[in-house]
Amino acid sequence: MTYPERFSNLPPYAFPRLRTLLAGLEPGGTPVDMTIGSPLHDFPAWITDILARNTAGFGPYPPNDGTPELRAAIADWLMRRYGVSYDPDSQILPLNGTREGLFNASVALCPEKKNGEKPVILTPNPFYQVYAVAALAVEADPVYVPATVETGFLPDFRSLPKDVLNRTAICYICSPSNPQGAVATREYWADLLRLAEEYDFKIFADECYSEIYRSMPPIGALTIAQEVGADPERIMLFNSLSKRSNLAGLRSGLAASGPGNIAAMKSLRNYAGAPLALPLQRVAEKVWADEAHVEENRALYREKLEFADTLFAGIQGFQAPEAGFFLWLPVSNGEEATKKLWTETGVKVLPGAYLGRDGDGTNPGETYIRAALVAPMEEVQPGLRALKNCIYG
Repeated sequence: MTYPERFSNLPPYAFPRLRTLLAGLEPGGTPVDMTIGSPLHDFPAWITDILARNTAGFGPYPPNDGTPELRAAIADWLMRRYGVSYDPDSQILPLNGTREGLFNASVALCPEKKNGEKPVILTPNPFYQVYAVAALAVEADPVYVPATVETGFLPDFRSLPKDVLNRTAICYICSPSNPQGAVATREYWADLLRLAEEYDFKIFADECYSEIYRSMPPIGALTIAQEVGADPERIMLFNSLSKRSNLAGLRSGLAASGPGNIAAMKSLRNYAGAPLALPLQRVAEKVWADEAHVEENRALYREKLEFADTLFAGIQGFQAPEAGFFLWLPVSNGEEATKKLWTETGVKVLPGAYLGRDGDGTNPGETYIRAALVAPMEEVQPGLRALKNCIYG
């Protein structure tokens, strides 16, 4: 299969599609961008001092596996956050943002065949587009599993046919979910682990939104894996500082799993990876170790979520997100609602269908729009009010 053929079935990326949708349309008011989930809160001010003290580290090549101090800081965070003990040398790989890990994990760990057949990679639908690209890159069949209101906005993997599960090599799962903000329960994780054991596939747990929640921290996959005694090679956790610490540009993420999985990831990175620059690793060491700024950040998001709860209370189909910083708002047609909002108010959102994929003739995001709550409250409030008045009356 040639490169163009392999990727010919890939849907256009969401934001170029949005630009095309709105091309030539003038905003009906002062533009308010609620499309992309790029954090806009301040990151800790002390970061610049750490960076300034370590600029000499831009000279040499950075350590491929991350500094010992960074791996130790991540291991300490995993213990604080999830109550799990992971060896910093053999079970943790610092990432250049989780996108690198989410893609390369499939390249490193997906077999060429599963039970003698072409492997399957499961992904939620809607989903983060990297999951699908990773599946196509390794010539696996991506299977898009609907995450709808009927399934609690989390995919029901157990409902899949046995012939699909028998071919499944990898399952991507995002909790808290993007875009719906649903949180996998203890029972959900335990059942998914049982399913993975029964059909012998790996779980890639994308928990990048885990630190933005209302009151109780979401249960993590590693916590439940430890409780049920799962093989560490069965599951790989991904997380980052992007949302937790408003440092999407720093590109500090992590992968945590069994020694075999991490060794394969390290081996691939020797040829195809891009470790974080050493001064940035020094910054990341301190940021992973600090929780005060995370609590302050979470409080800002909580205030915006509570405002949205009140504003949209009573809107049919509205469900307040449990975590994360997106609103998944029901509409009759996502593209039409997006154009109406832009031309009448200047508020820019993302059609839900651009995050999903057609399955059985329907796209589970078609009747939704996604609004990101990343801007300051003084911008979010009027933006959401205009959205409500325009779409819901």
